[in-house]
Order: sequence, then structure tokens, then C-alpha cells
Amino acid sequence: MTFSAVAYTVFTLTLAAVFTGILIYYYNPKRKKEIEKPKHRMLDEDE
Repeated sequence: MTFSAVAYTVFTLTLAAVFTGILIYYYNPKRKKEIEKPKHRMLDEDE
């Protein structure tokens, strides 16, 4: 393998790991209330 092939492979795997981490963080059940809050605020009655 050439250096560029190894570099591209490492870069691709790093991006995949970061993307997976973001998905796990965002869809964590502990964050559900925080994620759903803007939706419920939009449906609240105005004063």
C-alpha cells in the first residue's frame, strides 16, 4: 500500500467514527427531553 492509500483509509475511518459519535450523542435517550423541547414550545399557546 502506498502512503496516500493508507492516508485516505485512515481519514475515511476517522470521519466514519466522528459521524457515528455524533449520531450516538444526538439520539441518546437521555437527551430526548432537550431535543423535544423546541417542538413543544412551538405548539404552546401564545400569551
